Amino acid sequence: QVQFVESGGGSVQPGGSLRLSCVVSGGAFDVMNWGWYRQGPGDQRELIAKILHNGVASYSASSKGRFTISRDSVQNMVNLEMNSLRPEDTATYYCNTAPKQYYSWGQGTQVTVAS
Repeated sequence: QVQFVESGGGSVQPGGSLRLSCVVSGGAFDVMNWGWYRQGPGDQRELIAKILHNGVASYSASSKGRFTISRDSVQNMVNLEMNSLRPEDTATYYCNTAPKQYYSWGQGTQVTVAS
């Protein structure tokens, strides 16, 4: 079974940065398309960034220009570099395949942006 372990979240000031990591185990990492999702309180989980197996990345309107998704096929990791963080970025962040999620969700990593 495929499992995800997300890490790197925390509490930061507005304008700060975080680097999130997702370690993927049990899957054919390089042939899949991966994404980062987030879910705030009372919100639907939304896809904010994805990277295709060929390395092409795309972003939601709120994340483009601020976030960068990347992958490491040696360590089977999907990373998300987050800059210029805003309070509305506060959410639990998850990784999974994208745009469809074929696997069970991990526990996610919490990001809190507040002064």
